[in-house]
Amino acid sequence: MKKVTVTEAFIHGAVSVEKTSDGLRPWRIPFDQHDLFNIDEGLGNAGKAAGVRIRFKTTARTFSLIATGGCQFDLVIDNHLVSTVCREDLEGSLDFALPEHIPHGENVLEIWLPQMSPVWLDTLVFKEGETGAAAPDDRLKWVTYGSSITHCGAAHSPARTWPALAARLKNLHLTCLGYGGQCHLDGMVARMIRDLDADIITIKCGINIYGAATLSPRSFRPALISAVQTIRDRHPATPIGVVSPVISPPRETKLNAVGYNLKMMRGHVSDAVDLLKRAGDTNLYYFDGLDIFGENNVDFLPDDLHPNGDGYEILGRNFARIVLNKLIG
Repeated sequence: MKKVTVTEAFIHGAVSVEKTSDGLRPWRIPFDQHDLFNIDEGLGNAGKAAGVRIRFKTTARTFSLIATGGCQFDLVIDNHLVSTVCREDLEGSLDFALPEHIPHGENVLEIWLPQMSPVWLDTLVFKEGETGAAAPDDRLKWVTYGSSITHCGAAHSPARTWPALAARLKNLHLTCLGYGGQCHLDGMVARMIRDLDADIITIKCGINIYGAATLSPRSFRPALISAVQTIRDRHPATPIGVVSPVISPPRETKLNAVGYNLKMMRGHVSDAVDLLKRAGDTNLYYFDGLDIFGENNVDFLPDDLHPNGDGYEILGRNFARIVLNKLIG
């Protein structure tokens, strides 16, 4: 057997990569600044591998990935999901095989990692005589920031989260900053997005701020304006899409602890974008969350908040059509 060590060159969609005795661990924040982001354990979800994948070229028809952590891994070729490999334990070998319809010869493959688990990557194992090496990715880079609805815990599999589906539909290189429960327009996150390579940026905010009452009608708009302005420090002309909350029927009109509801928040997101555009931001766009996942989709909200697996796919297709088509131009 031929073993190829997974190096950082294989890993895409991570903000940083930690070297450990168990292998490489992808992070969606700078892991060496963990304490600055993770005050009161808030951003622990940044250690989960949502949207992260390994990308490599190989002549192999069958191969294995040695990794620790996670139960579901998706094999994607040319943006098409071709198989999902599952395991009951969190250690050992994951065995993949290319379907017959995939041409023989060298192919570029991606393995999408479990979105709700940390993962430690060790080696790829091929038969003797087969080739295997990291494959670069020169597609447009899309960075998206959001809540658990962007983290997508109930998605059918890692490549079927809505950001993964939208990225595959539009042939984009994804960095998913969906943090379950933790999209609060934190200054450290805005600074991080500012410093990332990005050709397109989207911010889908509001539901965590409503749920935890972390910002009020007085402070929400200034926080959003500040986040966009921080990102603009190093992305002066990058298209940025700002998306207000998708539907959540109980929260549409019910006031939270600081007197806020989702209907009010959508108006304030729109106001913030208008103010920034009037101040000279010519590549900033507002999108109403109800146009992306609204009244017609409530049957896909089993808890009246998070879409189920089918709902996330509806959201992803709508996001690609409404938001990404506009930002890509």
